[in-house]
Amino acid sequence: MDDGRLTVGVEEEFLLVDPRTGEPLARNVEVARTAEEIGVDLQLELTRCQVETSTAVHTDIGALHRQLRELRRDIAACAERNDARLLAVGIPPTVPHEFPVTDTPRYQRIAENFGMLAHEQGLSGCHVHVGVPDAETAVQVSNHLRPWLPQLLAMTANSAIYRGTETGFASWRSILWRRWPSAGPPPYFESARDYEAMVAMMLNSGSILDKQMVYWDVRPSVSFPTVEVRVSDIPATVEETALLAALVRAIVVTARKSLAAGQIAPPVPAEVLRAAYWKAARSGLDGDGVDPYDSNVAPVRDLLFRLIEHVAPALDEAGDRQFVDEAFAHLLARGNGAHRQVAALRARGEIDDVVEEVARATLEGCD
Repeated sequence: MDDGRLTVGVEEEFLLVDPRTGEPLARNVEVARTAEEIGVDLQLELTRCQVETSTAVHTDIGALHRQLRELRRDIAACAERNDARLLAVGIPPTVPHEFPVTDTPRYQRIAENFGMLAHEQGLSGCHVHVGVPDAETAVQVSNHLRPWLPQLLAMTANSAIYRGTETGFASWRSILWRRWPSAGPPPYFESARDYEAMVAMMLNSGSILDKQMVYWDVRPSVSFPTVEVRVSDIPATVEETALLAALVRAIVVTARKSLAAGQIAPPVPAEVLRAAYWKAARSGLDGDGVDPYDSNVAPVRDLLFRLIEHVAPALDEAGDRQFVDEAFAHLLARGNGAHRQVAALRARGEIDDVVEEVARATLEGCD
């Protein structure tokens, strides 16, 4: 296989809201049924207010980008047919009345065992899958990905407004998400056996009910022969999602080349990674971040440029460099979803303006 063109696929989670009030709307079953009529397999999420799309497996980022646009456009139309609106946003910007849990046996069991964690979920992220040959490779690649996770979070932050007010964070979703016992940055694992032993402990303790509840921000996929990166908010636009996918694949390619050369990943201490995560969630694209490699504080944008430089050979090999450079420049020029949400709220102090900005960005470029 040409390592520069490893397979890649994306899952995006969306919020369904009332088109008049912007409040979360429990209508995922109905929207999924409408999607099935047009040949789109839409997954139900934990709460009735959310749905998830899945792309096909791609080797070309351009083709992935096109399918992401088509999926957002089609699912938005399905939502509209059910008097709902589709939002690509990490958390509901309005005050939610409730998040009823989807009526499936697994989700009801999660609700029974985890109480308000399930009923207050309503968080939407994005998962990027990159093909790897086996579980051992997935674990070792995950170790190489760990130091870059905060930068990916900062880049995609899209949850600054919650319950009608500024949270003071660019990614409030990531702060709320870490309430789950298996969420956040994963430990450093020496081997796949080490990883499986940790998962077995969590299962035995009841902190997870099944392997799908391993919510770490990078993990060997439970369902596919991939490494799955789960750190980001749902990006505001399809261009930002495609940018994320291109960078994640390039990190995986770079990691595999390092492993082939006998270079193991640096065991970044959990405390350093935790500090880097907090800064990324707080600042997004603005302000400073923590470089997990040397623990130094640096501007977030410098850290992102460092990431792109690190994976430049992989981007060149895949033919993705021009797209990444252009999409990243576009992102820096106008800010990410969190930046634009705050600007929309501060302009007039109206939460409706935030909902409109999120709705506009959700379908930007999807015509």
